[in-house]
Amino acid sequence: MVRDIELTINGEARRLEIDDTASLLEALRNHLDLKAAKYGCGAGQCGTCAVIVDGEERPACQLEVGNLVGKAIVTLEGIGTPERPHPLQSAFLELQAGQCGYCLAGILIGAKALLDHNPDPSRTEIAAALSWHLCRCGAHNRILAAVALAAERIREQVPA
Repeated sequence: MVRDIELTINGEARRLEIDDTASLLEALRNHLDLKAAKYGCGAGQCGTCAVIVDGEERPACQLEVGNLVGKAIVTLEGIGTPERPHPLQSAFLELQAGQCGYCLAGILIGAKALLDHNPDPSRTEIAAALSWHLCRCGAHNRILAAVALAAERIREQVPA
């Protein structure tokens, strides 16, 4: 059923008229012009559409917008800007932790969700948290190193 829905995305209330069973991915890309989350498999198994909902990483292609009213949604557009990139974004650029870039938005969201819950993850914990993200470019070692570097920089920023 099409209805007026208000979602909180990247800290901002966003109102749209949409079928309440539409996927969050459709709403983000086609109605709100937030293009970082990509369509990959459509089955919630590849990670290209990952977002954070109430602190948990979730596949946007599997979430109905009608079930997200009142929840805090974070997309890649909400974690940094070109002028003030998030430490994850800076580390990924610095270590060239990607090639084609199709998977990177989801991986960055997954890494942010991990670091929000665990600011000092081991390499094994980073790999486990990102294991459902598919990347065919072979940048896995650089991705793991970039997440570890960002974690270190984030910890250094926090006052003791």
